[in-house]
Amino acid sequence: MNQHKKEITLLKGNEAVAHAAIRCGCDGYFGYPITPQSEILETLTELEPWKTTGMVVLQAESEVASINMVYGAAGCGKRAMTTSSSPGISLMLEGISYLAGAQLPCVIVNVMRGGPGLGTIQPSQADYFQAVKGGGHGDYKMITLAPASVQEMADFTVLAFDLAFKYLTPTMILADGIIGQMMEKVVLPPYQPRRTEDEIKKECPWATLGKPADRKPNVINSLRLEAADMEKLNLLLQSRYREIEKEEVRFEEFDCEDADYIIVAFGICARICQKTVQLARAEGIKVGLIRPITLFPFPTKQINRYADRVKGMLTVEMNAGQMVEDVRLAVNGKTIVEYYGRMGGIVPAPDEVLIALKTKFSNIES
Repeated sequence: MNQHKKEITLLKGNEAVAHAAIRCGCDGYFGYPITPQSEILETLTELEPWKTTGMVVLQAESEVASINMVYGAAGCGKRAMTTSSSPGISLMLEGISYLAGAQLPCVIVNVMRGGPGLGTIQPSQADYFQAVKGGGHGDYKMITLAPASVQEMADFTVLAFDLAFKYLTPTMILADGIIGQMMEKVVLPPYQPRRTEDEIKKECPWATLGKPADRKPNVINSLRLEAADMEKLNLLLQSRYREIEKEEVRFEEFDCEDADYIIVAFGICARICQKTVQLARAEGIKVGLIRPITLFPFPTKQINRYADRVKGMLTVEMNAGQMVEDVRLAVNGKTIVEYYGRMGGIVPAPDEVLIALKTKFSNIES
């Protein structure tokens, strides 16, 4: 009778990732502690999923080691993931590029902190370029999901695995430190059965699971000795990215249909700007909000749809202005795009954003 009853609990965003990973059939987690995402590893260790689902949980000796463990597990067709924060992700970039070049699915969670350098443990959104533009070497991209709630931290963990295996690519959940640390009510996803070896072989025929003696084993790598072969791989990857851009764009809109101005923001900034929209409309200023959920693929067409209908757009980011470049490309000169942001772990307030909007667009009249 209670088989389909929703399981509701109060969790941090980081804890929600851990619970969702166990429930969605993750085979292996390999990570290293770093603030503000350390609760993911801590929660997995506390829950001891190796006793219930068989999931491997291992604290590696470094971020470099953890991403290479993910590489090995992914090469076997396993559902593998790692999590870190900004400096740790920087150390993983070579391995992430290898995973992309080898066409291996995996999930990477980045709970961003301020930088550059060792920076601060306070929240940030300054890893946008690193995630969306590839970050590591070579012409690769990652599907990048930007959660704005603890519920989405759980939901996107499940979704990230689905997308990674659908397109054979590393998929990143890009969360700012606030989303990782805040506590909210969460509806946990149902448990998914772990795949058998036969199911893995069927789903992942490329995996290195062993072959009969009379057949060559699969070899997983990203090395191409001939330039023509390397170009062929690149063309295949670019074709796949175009398919992702066609099929997997996700976004939300708030009060955009009659808007004179549109704010574009992701993650915690999108939640802040929802209040800004309310404050603006209370003053008679018609403001809307577009929240990109996928940063790659970016909702370029949706933003462009409003470009010739509004007087201007404002990106709000906790960085020096990164997503603003993609918004300007999206509008293609049809309207003015301004940027407002805070750095170093400072979080903008809704009324602060409204003041910035009025300042950037001095023609606004209440």
